[in-house]
Amino acid sequence: MSYAIVGFGITGKALAKAFARNGIEVSVATTREPESMAADAAAIGPQIIPKTLAEAVKADIIFLVVRYESHPDVAKALPNWHGKTIVDVTNAHGVFPEELRGQPSSRFVAQAFAGAKVVKGFNHLLAAVLDQDPAVHGGKRAIFLASDHEDAAAEIAALAERLGFAPITLGGLSEGGLLVQSFGISWGRLVFQDLVKFD
Repeated sequence: MSYAIVGFGITGKALAKAFARNGIEVSVATTREPESMAADAAAIGPQIIPKTLAEAVKADIIFLVVRYESHPDVAKALPNWHGKTIVDVTNAHGVFPEELRGQPSSRFVAQAFAGAKVVKGFNHLLAAVLDQDPAVHGGKRAIFLASDHEDAAAEIAALAERLGFAPITLGGLSEGGLLVQSFGISWGRLVFQDLVKFD
């Protein structure tokens, strides 16, 4: 299984650190040349591999960590996303509900990435919190996931566990997805909730 993070701002870097902490190789890409990320990637660890966007989207699982407004541009990198799992880490803050027509923003991401299985996740925590070791006082920091594809949700839940988090699946995008998305000037009820799960 191969992994990529598209978007290498503070949230993308925080995710990259989670991969590096666990010795898992992941490609990172933006619309810029890989050389522009080389120093930051090297500072995180040798598992973080800068690539072009065209190279990165060859991965099986792709974390979409760009501004919500930029997702259609990333989607143009492939004519069809069949066989890929997209983890939607975007937040549609500032995009008003009428533009979303009452739908979760991840549905529009799913439409743009035609053929992919979309899982909403890893977006409810501030980057500064996501950046930290998810092991907290003997528990694990919770990551909320929502998807209309149970197999994809299970796949990302297993990856979240490998990264040290405690995944909590919330159901489909129309139910759980609305709990962890931003829209307009509002936030879903679980956004910013930094919860720790104990066994």
